[in-house]
Amino acid sequence: MGGSAPQAGAVVRVPVVLRVNGTEHRMDVDTRTTLLDALRDGLKLTGTKKGCDQGQCGACTVHIDGRRVLSCLTLAASADGRAVRTIEGLDRNGAPHPLQEAFVKHDGLQCGYCTSGQIMSAVALIEEGRAGSDDDIREFMSGNLCRCGAYPNIVAAIREVAGRGDRA
Repeated sequence: MGGSAPQAGAVVRVPVVLRVNGTEHRMDVDTRTTLLDALRDGLKLTGTKKGCDQGQCGACTVHIDGRRVLSCLTLAASADGRAVRTIEGLDRNGAPHPLQEAFVKHDGLQCGYCTSGQIMSAVALIEEGRAGSDDDIREFMSGNLCRCGAYPNIVAAIREVAGRGDRA
């Protein structure tokens, strides 16, 4: 008989290498562990927020290989060997990213809970070249919810950074 199958309900762990913000992290994770939980609980990178935990709010947005993803719906094992960027990785040699500065300038945050996901989505939006009109910005940011209602200020911050051609 070959290898034995895990028993029902047994925890199956797999080795993964997460390349987060330019640093390689080797971890053994439960196959059911989300990237969000690996980042927050395993690597103590708490800038990525757990909002709804169902892919509805966008608070957990990170980039994998330059594309925005909802980390609460992404298994950590599927990010094995791939480049993951979180809000902690946006700084430029210790200086805040231009979008972080613009969010503060335009008061694009109130309680701040959604801010990291908003900024990660906005960085991708600008990098994708989709920050044309205010309507374009609103459409492509529609997956990121803000309970405080700072939407006009968020759009203004994105428009400012996109307008001056800043890239991440």
